[in-house]
Amino acid sequence: MTYENLDLKIPVESNDYDECSDFVVSSVESIMQDAMDHGRNKIVINTNLKLGIPMENINKIAGPFVEAWAFQVFTECLEDECNRYELINVEAGKRLNMVDAILQFKKIRKRSSGVIGHVDVKATSKDIENSGKSPNITSFARIRSAYIADPDYIFVILSIRHSVLSARDSETQMMMGIMEVVDFNAYDLKYISDGDISYNPALGTGQIQIRDIHYVKIQKRNTWEFCQLLDRKCIASKKGFEQWLEYAKQNRWIK
Repeated sequence: MTYENLDLKIPVESNDYDECSDFVVSSVESIMQDAMDHGRNKIVINTNLKLGIPMENINKIAGPFVEAWAFQVFTECLEDECNRYELINVEAGKRLNMVDAILQFKKIRKRSSGVIGHVDVKATSKDIENSGKSPNITSFARIRSAYIADPDYIFVILSIRHSVLSARDSETQMMMGIMEVVDFNAYDLKYISDGDISYNPALGTGQIQIRDIHYVKIQKRNTWEFCQLLDRKCIASKKGFEQWLEYAKQNRWIK
C-alpha cells in the first residue's frame, strides 16, 4: 500500500476562496493597524515588585496578555457604531481550541452573505533574540481534519510583536509593566510557502511550525494541495507512512 494508491477524500474549496481569504486577512490587519494608530496598543500590568516585571522571562507570560488584547480590539471594533470592517460577530476560541478568536464578516457571496476567519494569535518579543523562531501553530491531525470538514476553512495566523518596559507609578510607587504592541503580520496558513512550514513530530500527532514567523513568503495553493503538503511533511518525518496511515484511518481521511 502506498500514499498514491489510497482513495483519499479530496476537499474542494469554493471558487471565491482566494478572494475571501484576502478579505479576511486584510480586514484583520486593518483592525490591528487602526488600534495601533489610535494609541490602543498598550497593556499596563501593575505589580508590587520593586524591580518590576522579570524581563528575561517576559515571553512566558506575554502570550495570554497579547491574546486577550487582540480579542479586546476585535470586540471593540464590533461595538463601534462606525465599524467599517463589516465585522458582525466575534467569538472567543474555546479552551484547547486551535484558535483564539472566530470572526464573522459580512460579505456577499454566491451562496452566503458572510465569511468566517479563525484567528490564532502568536506573541513574540522584540527584545528577545530568536523570539518567533519555529513556534508551534497547531496539531497536524486537527488542522488536516479541519480542511476535510470544511474546504473553505480560513485559518489566520496573527503574529504580534511586543516590547515591554517597566515604570514606577508616581502616586502608588508601584511598578508597572507596560507591554506595547509594536508590529504585527497576518497570514492565511494555507498560503504560507513550503519552505516556511515545518513539522515537529514530538508532540501528539505532530505540530505544524513556522520557521520564522516574522519573515514568511506566500505561495498560493488550493485546499487539497495543502493537505498533500502536510501529509508529505508528516510522512518524511520519523513518524513515517505507517503512522500517517494510522492517523488517516482514525480521522477518516480515506473514503
